[in-house]
Amino acid sequence: MSQITTHILDTTRGKPAQGVAIALYSQHAETWQELARSTTNLDGRVADLLPEGELLARGIYKLKFFTQEYFDQHATTAFYPFVEIVFAVTAPEHYHVPLLLNPFGYSTYRGS
Repeated sequence: MSQITTHILDTTRGKPAQGVAIALYSQHAETWQELARSTTNLDGRVADLLPEGELLARGIYKLKFFTQEYFDQHATTAFYPFVEIVFAVTAPEHYHVPLLLNPFGYSTYRGS
């Protein structure tokens, strides 16, 4: 399993959000460098964002969820065309960063 994992739950539909593109970036001064990209599976999860065994250095990272296409596929008007979650990697451990999503809001937390 990747050091960074995520899943998306569409809280309006009560179902996983499948087919959402996600990118992982690392911060370097004032810029961001893309490290990896994937798409949520049928269960709304991405478990293979990084190669197994690859560990990120301590630093600031973000996951960018490209949500507009997902909402367009469901003929849903949405306020957020994408969601960015910025977080700190402080140790060589697993980080699960879920997204609870609806057309007009979202929340996140550090999962397990």
